[in-house]
Amino acid sequence: MARSPLTLAASVTSALPRVGVVGVGALTEGSTGRYDAAVAELDDGRRVVVRVPADATAAPELAAEVRALRALTPGVRGLLPFRAPELLGEAGLGDSRAVVVDFLPGYRVDAAHLPPGRGAATSLGTALAALHALPQSVVRAEGLPARTPQQVRADVVRLIDRASTTRRLPSSLETRWRRAADADELWRFESSVVLGGAGTASFLFEDIEGVPTVTGLLDWHGLSIGDPATDLQWLASAPDAADDVYAAYVADSGRAPDARTRERARLYAELEFAQWLVHGHDSARDDIVADAVELLESLAAGVAGDELVPHAALDVDDAIALLDRVPGATPPEIDTSMQTDAYDPAELAQWVADGFDDEPEATDAETGAAESDPDEVDPAAGATLFDDTSTAPIEPLTAPEPRSPAARDGARAAFGAHGAADTDAAADAERASEAALRRWLAD
Repeated sequence: MARSPLTLAASVTSALPRVGVVGVGALTEGSTGRYDAAVAELDDGRRVVVRVPADATAAPELAAEVRALRALTPGVRGLLPFRAPELLGEAGLGDSRAVVVDFLPGYRVDAAHLPPGRGAATSLGTALAALHALPQSVVRAEGLPARTPQQVRADVVRLIDRASTTRRLPSSLETRWRRAADADELWRFESSVVLGGAGTASFLFEDIEGVPTVTGLLDWHGLSIGDPATDLQWLASAPDAADDVYAAYVADSGRAPDARTRERARLYAELEFAQWLVHGHDSARDDIVADAVELLESLAAGVAGDELVPHAALDVDDAIALLDRVPGATPPEIDTSMQTDAYDPAELAQWVADGFDDEPEATDAETGAAESDPDEVDPAAGATLFDDTSTAPIEPLTAPEPRSPAARDGARAAFGAHGAADTDAAADAERASEAALRRWLAD
């Protein structure tokens, strides 16, 4: 039987012995009957809220709420752009415990009716960013739960396994979720302070200069260190405002953007149905199981053909296998000597010509020999004006074997004109060409 507001008001005087209660009324918090709650007027003008677990299953949650509120010291509260309830006192009430906190004014906005644009949506994003930016020491000092990305991922896998053992989970959803759990890129995130599943019902709004603004946050029992995406899973229920909420969240977040946050948030939202199925199965509640199965089948139909995580890019082995299926290119029948990705021969010839333009003009005596040098090459042909000594190639430290015989033959053909005059120079040139070609292939 639900406790009356008068019974709850009596527990206020036990928790706060030096104050009197001058008025009391019922308080509906949308907690689906998990708590008996009332709002009381005190003789000092304050308004407080008293809550008592409606059954034994809600007691641990209320105890976690008390621990979380104790962790919110005045210094921590000063980091938040909104208020959190302040723990005022506790008192025994039969086999249960009553918790008294101060009353926070405001109204709530259902996710499905959250409007897009500046206002409620952007304020929610900013509020969540501020929450996730809290120092992790806030949680650790109170001994509250802390989960790494690996632990979060393992929890997801265990839930999928448990849902699968009920034999009522649609196979398409199991495949969808397991693919997401197996995608390594989905789980590369930075843990932060979270509420572990905050929804719009946890936030209180007030109109400030005509703009809906978050001024309070309730439901702190899930305060922990974990995946920020857990507090964004409700975006799936706010199709109109989701993009604006997330944009404001990213803009006000001091951490590096996580490209997969929304995919994980969507996964968590879908897994709520699996959690409901597991709960019904473990508690032997056929009505809950039937409800969960109906929800899961509807979800399966709605996401058919969709993937939570886009297909990842080909890995190295896949890329090599793909290249093996591509026909090899026919070697060109033109001179490709030293045409690597390091530089362009024509550009180099132009650079060399420009360099010589900057040199002082030579005297007739100095140029006479050059004009009659049989080794000089016409600049119009795209070659350099250096003599054999100035262009001697630097021998590489190693002379790696080219990957392709055709490439090796091409190197020989490229330097064949010099081979008849100087065998050693041709060998050096071939090694240099092979080294450059190998570097190009490696890139």
